[in-house]
Amino acid sequence: MLAIGIDGCRAGWIAVSIDDADQRDFQIVPRIDRLAIIDNAMVFIDMPIGLPESGDRGCDLQARKQLGFAWPRVFIGLRRPLLRFTDYAAANAWAKADGKGLAKQAFNILPKIAEIDAFLSPARQNNFRESHPELVFQRLNGRTALISKHKPAGLRARRDLLRAQGFKDIDDWSGKLRGSGAKVDDLYDAGVCALAARDATGSRARCIDSGATDARGLHMQIWY
Repeated sequence: MLAIGIDGCRAGWIAVSIDDADQRDFQIVPRIDRLAIIDNAMVFIDMPIGLPESGDRGCDLQARKQLGFAWPRVFIGLRRPLLRFTDYAAANAWAKADGKGLAKQAFNILPKIAEIDAFLSPARQNNFRESHPELVFQRLNGRTALISKHKPAGLRARRDLLRAQGFKDIDDWSGKLRGSGAKVDDLYDAGVCALAARDATGSRARCIDSGATDARGLHMQIWY
């Protein structure tokens, strides 16, 4: 089965694919429904799927514990009612009234969360699953989280892990991103999610499962 890893980027979405012959490629699309091959693939995306009406998702809290020093890389406090807000001050005020404020960075991805939420159904979630690149990199790095991707050494560590996992063209791909609306770290995150999606087809991926579903019946779980 084709494996696809997806990460959000300024231009929309960057998707890395790995087929059964281990041929690898990437593409950038403005909307998730432009990926026509999604229904015939195992897809792992770096975006929350399944949102509570209030409070934190259990899978997020567990992921933070698992990442140790890298815990801030997992957003918490994303709730379904926040999808209706287009103004940060109003969204944060609602979130505070619900018990916990909303980080500006988390607010900025609400449109992408809403796009994925509208695209998904409980049935489609069988092969379209939430992932988190930092958890996948940690697994591939001997259960040790990597230093920040915003540091040169952190980017190099991610590149080296991807090359060790068969992404021999990752440097060539990175060179093609100029002017594309995607950054190198977006490519790396999509690439490592593709590896986890490939591992899921062979039952090697792991899952943090809160055991809960949201109001739409979507499971709240993070695969890595």
